[in-house]
Amino acid sequence: MLVTPNRLRTRGILGINRRNAQYIFRYNPRRLYPLVDDKLRTKELAIRHGIAVPDLYGVIEMEGQVKGMPQLLKAYSDFVIKPAHGSGGAGILVVSGRLNGKFREHGGEIIAMDEIGYHVFNILAGLYSLGGQTDKAIIEYCVQFDPIFESISYRGVPDIRIIVFLGVPVMSMVRLPTHNSNGKANLHQGAIGAGIDMATGKTLAAVWRNQIIEEHPDTGTKIAGVKIPNWRQLLEIAARCYEITGLGYLGVDIVLDAEKGPLVLELNVRPGLNIQIANASGLLSRLEVVEEEHGNLDDLKTRVSFAREHFASEKSSV
Repeated sequence: MLVTPNRLRTRGILGINRRNAQYIFRYNPRRLYPLVDDKLRTKELAIRHGIAVPDLYGVIEMEGQVKGMPQLLKAYSDFVIKPAHGSGGAGILVVSGRLNGKFREHGGEIIAMDEIGYHVFNILAGLYSLGGQTDKAIIEYCVQFDPIFESISYRGVPDIRIIVFLGVPVMSMVRLPTHNSNGKANLHQGAIGAGIDMATGKTLAAVWRNQIIEEHPDTGTKIAGVKIPNWRQLLEIAARCYEITGLGYLGVDIVLDAEKGPLVLELNVRPGLNIQIANASGLLSRLEVVEEEHGNLDDLKTRVSFAREHFASEKSSV
C-alpha cells in the first residue's frame, strides 16, 4: 500500500529534511560537531566525565608509526582498529585472535601484520573518513558481547542506539549482526535493527533491509521479548552524553561487554531514521512532547523517568 507524505506526518514519522532543519541545525551547534565526529575526542571526553568506553591501546597518526605496530600489538590477541573520523562502520578491522604469527579477523579470515599495516595506511590517507580528510587510526579493546544477545546475533557485537533529545532518551533499538552484514552491527551493511520498549528495555519487532521480521535469519530465534539488563542505567548513560557534549539531538551507541558492562562506543550527531521502522513508531510526536515539557525536566533522573513513562512501546504501526 502506498504511504503518502501526509499519512506519514499524521503518524508522527520524522523525515530527513525536517530532522535536519528542525532538530539537527537548530539544536546542534556546528562548533560542537568535532566532539563526536572525531572518535578519539569522544573517547577522551567520556573518560573525563567518568563514562566507560573501550580501553585505548594506541593511536597511529603518521605513516612512520606503522612500523612500530608489531611492538604495540605484542600484548594483545584481540583488538579493533578504526578510523577516528569514519562513518557507517567503514574501515573498522576487528581482530579476534592469533594463529602462527598471523591474525584472525572476526569473520575467520587469516591476515598478516603487513596487511594490517596496509589497512592503517588507508585509514591515514582518509579512505574511510568523512569528506576524505586525512585521519588517525585508533586501536582499542575488542568488546566481548554480553551473552544476552547470543541467540539473536551472528558472530559480531550488537550495539544499542539511543536517540537523545534535550537530554531525554526518546527512542532506542539494538542493532544485531548477521551473516549478511559480515558480523557488523551496521544496518546499511545488512544488520538487523530491533526496537526497544523505553519503559522495560525489552526488544520489540525488528527491521532487516527495510522489511519487518520476527526471527533472526541466521539463528531462527524470535527477536522480540529479550530483556536488556540494567536498562535504566543505559538510559542514564545516554542522557549524560547530552550534558557532556551540549548537543541537543544525538545518537548514543552503547555496547554491553560480558565483563566490563555498558561501554559507550561512539556518538552520532546525525543518527539515522530507520529506528522508527524498528519501533513501529514515529519520532516526531516524541520530540514535540520533549520540546513542550523540557522546562520542567531539570535533572537527569527526572528526564529518564519521563522517557520511561511517556515513550513506552506503541501498538500503532509505521
